[in-house]
This record gives sequence, C-alpha cells and structure tokens, in this order.
Amino acid sequence: MTFSAPSGIRAVVFDFGGVLFDWNPQHLYRQLIADEEERNHFLTHICSPEWNVQQDGGRTLADATELLVRQHPQHEALIRAFYGRWVEMLRGPLPEGVALLRELHAQQVPVFGLTNWSAETYPHARDNHDFMQLFLDIVVSGDERCIKPEPRIYEIALERYGRHLPALQPQQLVFIDDAQKNIDACRALGWQGIHHVQAEQTRLQLRALGLPV
Repeated sequence: MTFSAPSGIRAVVFDFGGVLFDWNPQHLYRQLIADEEERNHFLTHICSPEWNVQQDGGRTLADATELLVRQHPQHEALIRAFYGRWVEMLRGPLPEGVALLRELHAQQVPVFGLTNWSAETYPHARDNHDFMQLFLDIVVSGDERCIKPEPRIYEIALERYGRHLPALQPQQLVFIDDAQKNIDACRALGWQGIHHVQAEQTRLQLRALGLPV
C-alpha cells in the first residue's frame, strides 16, 4: 500500500456503530415497552449505556445479564432480551457511511476499523455484511479488553495498522467516529479526527484532507 494524500494521510479508520451500522436498543425495546418514558428509563438506568460498554470492554454477556437480573429481578425478562434478541437492535448498514468506505477502498485508500463492540456479538456483524471484508485490519474492543476513549486502544490500533503500513505515524491516520469524546482522544494522541454527524459533512472533511471521495 503506497497511498498518501497531499495532507500526509495514509489511511482512514472507521468506527462502526453510528457510522457504518444502525445499532440502537430502541429498535428492539419499542416492541417490548410501549410507554416511551418507561422505555427510556429502562434503557438509561437498567440496561444502560454504562452497563453495555462493559461488555464492549470484555465482560461476558452471561455475567452482565446475571448481574442485572440479581439487581432488578422484576425486570428479568426485559434484561434477558437485551442479548437474547440482540440482533434485532442491529437494523443494518448505514448506506451513506458504507458508500464512503467503498469509495475509499475503490481508490486504493487503506481502510481500517476501530470499534467498541462485544467480542461475542461482533462476529454477527462481521459475517453478515460483505463490506466488512474491505478492511485491512479491525481492532475490536471486546477482544482487546479496553475501550475507546482509553489511550491504550489507540496505541494497539496504531501498532496493528503499522503491520500493514510500515513506519506509520499517528498523524497519518484520520479517524471517523460519531462520539466526540473518541475523536478528542485520538487527537490527543496525534491522530487526525472527524466527528461524524452527517455523511456529507464527513465527505467534505475527507476531501479537504485530499482524500478521493
């Protein structure tokens, strides 16, 4: 791989959820909890983002589920549905984000993945979407047992990507993520970052860095 943009960028790194995949617990729980206020309370305070991200960091789905069932036995069925019916939360690809990925790959731009994702649920996404084969390497938090925005996962990613692009430097990577805190963390380590809000804005920022999209 010899690609290099005028800005010095040698590769683009994609987050997955919110950039390439439409994953949202609401997709499932709208079917299970009709009342919006009750549903939002459940997904904020019981099966919360803070609880879920621990599985992204390596905690097993079984351990996570049993912990919550012990704490909230009255909600056992709803808690068990979170991972028992997890595939219903993954609605599918986000077409505009995937189009960006395909365009970069078609122009010989090296593309990598960096995702907070449970090691147990990630294979479903990997094995059911053909665009996942376009990445030279994918760093999955559940496998590494550390999560964005912890500096360690970016260090792991740089080392892994450098196996494909010798002498790779942080400033030669641009990372696309829908969470500002993850972009702040990558920038603190010398990477370039794009906070992904809308695909066309991301496209314009990539273009400004000299990438062919």
